[in-house]
Amino acid sequence: MSNLSPVTHRVDAEGIGWISFDAPAERANIFNRETCSALRVAIAALAEQPLRAVIVQSTHKKIFIAGADVKELVQMTDSQHATQFARDGQIMLAQLASLKVPVVCAIHGACAGGGFELALACHWRLASNAPVTVIGLAEVSFGLIPGWGGTARLARLIGVSAAVEHMNKAELVPAVDAYAIGLVDELVAADELSSRAKATALRLAAEDLPRRLEPPAPSADFFTNQRTLALARYRDRPAALAVLDVVEKGLDLPLATALDLEAALFGHGVTGKIAQNLLQVFLLKAAGRKATTDPWFPAGPAAELPPPSRTIGIVGASDLGVRLMFECALHGCGVILCDPSKDDLARSVTTARGFFSELVQAGRLTSEAAHKLTGAIGITTDLQDFDLCDLVIETTPDHLAAKQRLFTELAKFTRSDCVWATTTAVFPIEDLAGAAPQLLGLHFSLPTGQGPLVELALGQVTTRAAADRALAFIKTLGKTPVIGRSSPGGFVTRPLFFYLQAACHLWQQGISTEAIDGAMQAWGWPRGPLQLIDDWGIATVDQMMGQLSDYFPERLALTTLGSRMLAAGLTGRPGGGFYIYSDGVEVPNPAMAVFAPSHSITREAAVIVAQLNGVLQAEMQRVLAEGVLKTAAEADLALILGAALPAFQGGLMR
Repeated sequence: MSNLSPVTHRVDAEGIGWISFDAPAERANIFNRETCSALRVAIAALAEQPLRAVIVQSTHKKIFIAGADVKELVQMTDSQHATQFARDGQIMLAQLASLKVPVVCAIHGACAGGGFELALACHWRLASNAPVTVIGLAEVSFGLIPGWGGTARLARLIGVSAAVEHMNKAELVPAVDAYAIGLVDELVAADELSSRAKATALRLAAEDLPRRLEPPAPSADFFTNQRTLALARYRDRPAALAVLDVVEKGLDLPLATALDLEAALFGHGVTGKIAQNLLQVFLLKAAGRKATTDPWFPAGPAAELPPPSRTIGIVGASDLGVRLMFECALHGCGVILCDPSKDDLARSVTTARGFFSELVQAGRLTSEAAHKLTGAIGITTDLQDFDLCDLVIETTPDHLAAKQRLFTELAKFTRSDCVWATTTAVFPIEDLAGAAPQLLGLHFSLPTGQGPLVELALGQVTTRAAADRALAFIKTLGKTPVIGRSSPGGFVTRPLFFYLQAACHLWQQGISTEAIDGAMQAWGWPRGPLQLIDDWGIATVDQMMGQLSDYFPERLALTTLGSRMLAAGLTGRPGGGFYIYSDGVEVPNPAMAVFAPSHSITREAAVIVAQLNGVLQAEMQRVLAEGVLKTAAEADLALILGAALPAFQGGLMR
């Protein structure tokens, strides 16, 4: 068999058949047409040989099998075709399960979707305890249900309650958690996986297939309660209800009949609007992670891989500064935090140690590794200590003059090839340091520094070398970049603040807090615009609104609402603003009545949604027209990752 095949097979001297996944031309093992064809060939060939057992493995260092090829799924517009796709996959895995010898699955790396459905079709599952090994069925997050036997086999393996919870949570879980809930049968060290898999295969060949206990039956009201929960918790995941339907209806059916039901519901779901939107967004994110600076430097020389940023300087012991200090250390960079306050620096180190401790307690990091990584953190009160830094990131408050003074000082102490980055999205690069070729913007999405998006904002004279080094840094942190031209408000803050302003104007016109936020949440936003203002703080929003209005005075007409709220002692969460917050409950604040006419105006939710989303969309269209971003796909990706625009709606710009 060709070495270029994504699936190979062999039989060793002890009569063990090996099926190995390794797509040499791909970054990950995925189930596409070629892989499925090669797997069928391998199963059929081994079925014809006298074997004692079969072991399924992957030779990829980080990915066992990542699931189905999303590019093929988005092309499924006919439900009958999609149903047949599911049936074909079920038949393929049934052929593996029906081999006359024990089949053992040795999992190392991400084992997702169809990859875990393959594992479920095996008789025994071992997983390495390496951090890269994460396991599960996450199809519901794509608007789908598992379609290759996952719903039927998982419920029969670990019980209905645990299976439904796992599928509807739609997250891959670390190997230790997968073992705890019964997704795998053994947890072993990565360097022992193959030998332990072979020992297990020989043991099962000598003894017999494992006999498993019958999982507990669900309570009489289980499915009723779960449907109520799904409607409340997973309103952006309608596939959660489909999971309940297929599990409930298939529970007492023979496996083959349950699989037919699963295939039909899969076929119906994958061709639906929500699934297609979510699959398209997945491809957007994948494209974003592969972004290069080429479109912004078309006349420049071919891009070379920039040297890694070994030492990162961070200016400002803000919440973002401390988070970035931790993230840099976690990803193997030396990092120096500079702040004039020794007390703030001490608190920052304590906070970072707390972050590492959380990872240790969660089993994602050893104590020894956490101690070593913490040792990569340095603190200083003097910018002179940045003389060896490759990249310096400022996270200071949004005061223009102070930032200008900071970059003037940095020029005295940093190397000529050191890249400067500002985390502010309010001010364009040229206002901060004039024509500094090494300056660019790195705007980290909320929550503070933890969001998946980083806006890479290029100044008019930012060099390609600086841009490429910053892009490499973003990818080192595991973030998704969106690259564009520096502009007041960046790619996300600017349209989002026009949206927040429009919500305030609606509120002042007499539309209630509940009507505005309720309409936007029902459409899919996780938080309404007035809730967002409270979350960020009235003072922060009022300050940023004022700063942006200086750049867009004709269109960003300010209200006095923020200043009046602050004067009345309403600061937003947790002190209260549009809402009162107490014991995890938020209710509209009656004290807000003095700032607007009686909220007696009624407006249909669809009208509110169209008006507010229309403001957001119109401003993002201006961003595109001005050349701040190049494509509508990048604009949607920025809003989805940076502003929590509901992905299942497919984006505003498509």
